[in-house]
Amino acid sequence: MKENKLLRAARLTSLVALAAASIGGAPLAHAAQSIPNKTLVYCSEGSPAGFDPAQYTTGVDFTANTFTVYNRLVEFERGGTKVEPGLAESWDVSADGKSYTFHLRHGVKFQTTSFFKPSREFNADDVVFTFDRMLDANNAFRKAYPVSFPYFTDMGLDKLIAKVEKVDPYTVKFTLNEPNAPFIQNMAMEFASILSAEYADQLMKAGKAADINQFPVGTGPFIFKSYTKDATIRFDGNPDYWKPGAVKLSKLIFSITPDASVRVQKIKRDECQVMSYPRPADIAPLKAEANIAMPSQPGFNLGYLSYNVTHKPLDNADVRHALDMAINKKAIIDSVYQGAGQLATNPMPPTQWSYVKNLPANAYDPAKAKALLAKAGLSNGFEITLWAMPVQRAYNPNARLMAEMIQADWAKVGVKAKIVTYEWGEYIKRAHAGEDDSMLIGWTGDNGDPDNWLGTLLGCEAVNGNNFGKWCYKPFDELVQKGRQTSDVAQRTKFYQQAQQIFAQQLPFSPIAHSTVYQPVSKKVIDMRIEPLGYARFDGVGMQ
Repeated sequence: MKENKLLRAARLTSLVALAAASIGGAPLAHAAQSIPNKTLVYCSEGSPAGFDPAQYTTGVDFTANTFTVYNRLVEFERGGTKVEPGLAESWDVSADGKSYTFHLRHGVKFQTTSFFKPSREFNADDVVFTFDRMLDANNAFRKAYPVSFPYFTDMGLDKLIAKVEKVDPYTVKFTLNEPNAPFIQNMAMEFASILSAEYADQLMKAGKAADINQFPVGTGPFIFKSYTKDATIRFDGNPDYWKPGAVKLSKLIFSITPDASVRVQKIKRDECQVMSYPRPADIAPLKAEANIAMPSQPGFNLGYLSYNVTHKPLDNADVRHALDMAINKKAIIDSVYQGAGQLATNPMPPTQWSYVKNLPANAYDPAKAKALLAKAGLSNGFEITLWAMPVQRAYNPNARLMAEMIQADWAKVGVKAKIVTYEWGEYIKRAHAGEDDSMLIGWTGDNGDPDNWLGTLLGCEAVNGNNFGKWCYKPFDELVQKGRQTSDVAQRTKFYQQAQQIFAQQLPFSPIAHSTVYQPVSKKVIDMRIEPLGYARFDGVGMQ
């Protein structure tokens, strides 16, 4: 990442300092804006599971809904992890760090669509509805449309937030049960996208609450027009967007193209102007194209192999270590990442503050792996399923090839792996249900905070969410909880470094690699930025 870790650490030094800034937002544009008559086509890699941002955890979904249709109270700056005002112009934090008061922006309009005509502007009722739906199991809308909120619960926000109150039409107060250092960073994340309470009421009265997942309405830069599964998503620029000059495209079209080689051909032919996730083998040919730019930066990401510790014999740490040391990771990095990856040893990338250098890690050692399996009573090996992602990701550009290489490595120590895959949405759904024995997956950081790696991927609260291994280890979890409860960066660093040492001993997943992120883009596109947190954004993006 271009942004260094000291800058991120400085931002988290004090909860009070973060809020006391109370930065003023951009002036409001009350009149409809003129949007340039420009169309941008984005070749995306998969179909979103839906358009209700609180339900989902993947970049496919966030690019297709969160940063097009919606806003949050606070937002990440484009191309970085710094938090800036969003639908809240400013915020205050109490001296004990347990209450946050958000002062809302006036004059913000919800989008007018073919299926919803708002009768009022954004206010505190929308914020209260958005969070009450996630907090209260008896919320009427949640009962009408019962879904899970994996991010919200993975980070323990359902237990952290005691209540959300409307102080007046433009002031909302969040009361926490305890101080929480990453709270403001977390509030900029996708699940915290603000919904229209009026639209939700309309859907309830029509008996169509589930439509919120298919026909989204927000305050964001683009208005949803239509979605054809596995084909296209169409958006119009929002002329009433509250941030003047941020909408520079009249039409934004997602051309859903799962095959990376087809995406490459489309961008070469100018059938799309931005594409997602080029394969390593395509980097050099794309760089050679006169009309395509190829910006890149170190990825804030991790590709890894998760072990489902609820399935025997993977509940045994010795077995996990044996499987790990049987994998020739250097060969994987050479073949799968082709020069655009570096060996991973930790459950977070080296650019994340609190990262432990020289964390103990297994060397490739099939003989020692066999000895450990024998120690576990498995000298004859065992059978296991190995799930391979169906999509390319920066953190894993070719999961099928990686799975085949791991399968071959494990066969050498007597472990017979059956490779399994599903369509992406089904893959994640079944993994949440714990159907896999082992699975290839990965993570791109969401908010620049260590808790987003250690808590979200490995915490006890996340066992039904992004903790795919379902590993709940109290000594580790206690350190993560302590890290959340102090705003002192030095103390937090100490807790997180101790947690990484426990991770290395227990090895609930095998870190494989961190990768370089490339963003192929037509030279006609103006100001497209690589987002370190793993999605694509089109606010602020123009076309020549």
